[in-house]
Amino acid sequence: MAFTTKVVDDLETLKAVSHPLRLKLLGRLRTEGPATASELGRALGESSGSTSYHLRQLERFGFVGDDDEQPSGRERRWKALQDGTSFPSALADLDGGREYVDAVRRRQEEYLRTGLEAWTEHRPGIGQSDYNLRLDPDDLLALERDLHEVATRYWGRNGSEDVVLHVLTLPRPSS
Repeated sequence: MAFTTKVVDDLETLKAVSHPLRLKLLGRLRTEGPATASELGRALGESSGSTSYHLRQLERFGFVGDDDEQPSGRERRWKALQDGTSFPSALADLDGGREYVDAVRRRQEEYLRTGLEAWTEHRPGIGQSDYNLRLDPDDLLALERDLHEVATRYWGRNGSEDVVLHVLTLPRPSS
């Protein structure tokens, strides 16, 4: 199964998905699979009314939809429609875009911190690497594409380790 990505290319969609609860709902559906608003509410400590409202907003913008299996006629089961979301950097240049791009970035940072705090024991393949590179903008884009290609080759496998691969390209701090 190929890795699918939703590209957010307009401010209205960016605003819709940048809501903290919507990002958590979407992330949970992507990592844990289909669920009802009630199941998601219990998992995230929210009311089913709140999760239901935010799921409908995510549906409106094409992030979630009905799961293929609806075991009950009483409650709707939701699924993520894509495996990932891409936020082109140009969105921050749109009027008001910086605020929403920053909201998404803060949620990503929170997710990264949670993973770092949970990392307490060494296991083969679990670790970190850093590389100090000097690249032109075209090289940075090529590196991003190459790393995406490598990571998505492993997408959809059902191995024994449940891991998250974070790929960050950051400016080197001045010393």
